[in-house]
Amino acid sequence: MNEMLKDWIKQIKIFLLDMDGTIYIGDKQIGGMCDTLAAIRASGRKVVYCTNNSSRTADEYVQKLKKIGLYDKEDEIYTSSMATIGYLNRRYRDKRVYVCATEAVKAEFAAMGIHLTEEDPDVCVLAYDTELTYAKLEKMNYFLGKGAVYIATHPDDVCPAPEVYKPDVGSFIQLLRCSSGREPDVICGKPFQVMGEAILNRYHVSKEEIVMVGDRPHTDIRFGRNNGFHTILVLSGETDAQKSKTLPDTDTPDVILQSLNDVVEYL
Repeated sequence: MNEMLKDWIKQIKIFLLDMDGTIYIGDKQIGGMCDTLAAIRASGRKVVYCTNNSSRTADEYVQKLKKIGLYDKEDEIYTSSMATIGYLNRRYRDKRVYVCATEAVKAEFAAMGIHLTEEDPDVCVLAYDTELTYAKLEKMNYFLGKGAVYIATHPDDVCPAPEVYKPDVGSFIQLLRCSSGREPDVICGKPFQVMGEAILNRYHVSKEEIVMVGDRPHTDIRFGRNNGFHTILVLSGETDAQKSKTLPDTDTPDVILQSLNDVVEYL
């Protein structure tokens, strides 16, 4: 499998990197990740942090990555919130949108042209709201029951954490399914094509020039496969060696590495 990596890595221009479980866990980088990222940049590739986690804005992620020591001024952040904002601006421009998200993320939506409302929305967006309250859930449930378009930023059930994983948007989706009977009309983040198409348009590269690196087969790897990108599964987060042996075809990566740090010898 790693012979395959030697064959195609030369054409790669962009490393799409998942964050939680791939380059850090909690507030600690995985191994010598700082040196690994420096080697990727030095080889002429661009580093794009591509995360489903919509609890933070792009600016907040920059600050987190700086704190951990993983950010360079040439790097970019692309979140499921950003993919959702792009989708709203293409499909629902000037529509009234209720966003269930942190205050900072809501401000990011507003700053990028989304018409936010707390009453009678045309569209509801469910993000990873770490400031979630029952009042917000009740309001979201009511609007869905009234027929608003339902968009979720991403489908992850849990968010990686050092000891016990935390409930993420996928868990919120299941709660709202029970109460409203609704499933999202669109999910923008990994593994779906909304985010993949946005990335191709943003960076003006071919799909063969992108590699998606992540620790989750059902989001990161499936995302890469759904969009025609190369894929590397790392065993530093949610997936261990045993789980990697029984993956369905939709989630099977091109390459499996213990961690992204192992890619350096192939650059």
